[in-house]
Amino acid sequence: MRKKILIGQAGGPTAVINASLAAFVEELSHLHHISYIVNGYEGLANNNIVNGTDALHDQIIQHRNVPGACLGSGRYPSDETAIKKSLKTIMDRNVDVLVMIGGNGTMAALAQIEQLARENKYKLQVIGIPKTVDNDLGGTDHAPGFASAASYVAQSCVDNSRDLMAMNNFEQVRIIETMGRNSGWLAAASGFFTQHVSEGPHYIGLPEKSFDLEEFLEVVKSSIDKYGYCLAVVSEGVRLPNGLSRSKEVNGREVLGGVAETLKCIIEEGMGVNVRAETLGINQRCLSLDSSSIDFQEAEQCGTFAAKLLQNNITGVMVSFSRGEDSLNYMNLIDVPLRDVLAAGERKLPDEFIKDLPKYYKWLSPLIAKNHMVYPTPIIKGDVYAET
Repeated sequence: MRKKILIGQAGGPTAVINASLAAFVEELSHLHHISYIVNGYEGLANNNIVNGTDALHDQIIQHRNVPGACLGSGRYPSDETAIKKSLKTIMDRNVDVLVMIGGNGTMAALAQIEQLARENKYKLQVIGIPKTVDNDLGGTDHAPGFASAASYVAQSCVDNSRDLMAMNNFEQVRIIETMGRNSGWLAAASGFFTQHVSEGPHYIGLPEKSFDLEEFLEVVKSSIDKYGYCLAVVSEGVRLPNGLSRSKEVNGREVLGGVAETLKCIIEEGMGVNVRAETLGINQRCLSLDSSSIDFQEAEQCGTFAAKLLQNNITGVMVSFSRGEDSLNYMNLIDVPLRDVLAAGERKLPDEFIKDLPKYYKWLSPLIAKNHMVYPTPIIKGDVYAET
């Protein structure tokens, strides 16, 4: 049976999200009719659909290595009205299969559409393909997009450390703010490439831990005394005391940020040292230059596996990675019911990794798989020459 398929991308893009789409299209465009949703769930709700042609399929496949979401994604509140409008688009077009590439919100909306279709006695196959930079998606060991973002954060931090080391007579503290929302996977990855204790990060602030301002200031002072500078990393989701955190809401979603700048002001006022606040920004999710080759391969595998699920008439599931019990390096692709993904909720950095960062880096290592140049021992440490 030749099925009518709708596929879209939703939420924040990643460096590898188009690889999943391209692999899916490559597998099925000659077997079924594929149409494309423009701008994620907003496009689905408003019937902004483009019919697939051979030329368009080829264009999408050519975007395999391109960051961003080539169909457009964006954020759109999945309220009751939007879900009903989305199902109307599906029913009016006699769609057989809905496939969405995205994270937590995407999978929740997909499950709602499936449920509403069932209530309306409309037969609809639904499949989710995971993506995230924050690694906060439940129901999977990790998702495509995260490893590339983690690699970028780790490389940026070790390089920032060497820059700060050189400029410590002018600037003593640098606070780097990462993405991550309510999970600390990215911020914790900041020390992955660290080889020497003086490089830091000397402090990592995670959303999973309550923020202690006195402890933070003590670490900053101690690091300056010992090394002549302090490199601190904070996740955007760190909750500062007394309502100091800043955020705003866009399309029903809280947009975090400003933690580094707030802490900068506190340190400058309290210690009288020069501080710079740096936000790694959108490069974390879109920079192809530092993307992980493993991440790209896994993104493709997700698209291919989703195509197999479709061919086998499996519905109500998300593609998922399961790590081998005997080897951290072995990843197995499975399908997980959407209800289990939603039940898992927002995935936080486990306590075992928070308490033992080397254990986390061992877990992270097979995902990044990058030959990072080992930097030599710093020549100058504080005001004295370091031992070589």
